[in-house]
Amino acid sequence: MNWLKANAGSLLLFIAVMIMMLYGFQDASEQSRTEGLRMTEECLRRAVVSCYALEGRYPPNVAYLEQQYGLQIDGKKYIVHYEIFAENIMPELTVMER
Repeated sequence: MNWLKANAGSLLLFIAVMIMMLYGFQDASEQSRTEGLRMTEECLRRAVVSCYALEGRYPPNVAYLEQQYGLQIDGKKYIVHYEIFAENIMPELTVMER
């Protein structure tokens, strides 16, 4: 019991540091997840615009971009909503996490 009283300040400091570290790891993980989602959507948009610039039409689907332009989307992490209205109108693009 005397040991606990003598080291209470150090113990509280240790617990506070551990809590801050756990919060920091969670925050870093959330930022990484958000950045991955943003970058995936940005790469998809760039590939769509590149296709339009080179071919004069928007791609019919995401598979076309993967085959012809080397686009790689992690299907285990992301769901891509790609809706094309016409070959000359920018398609509706949405990337969501699974």
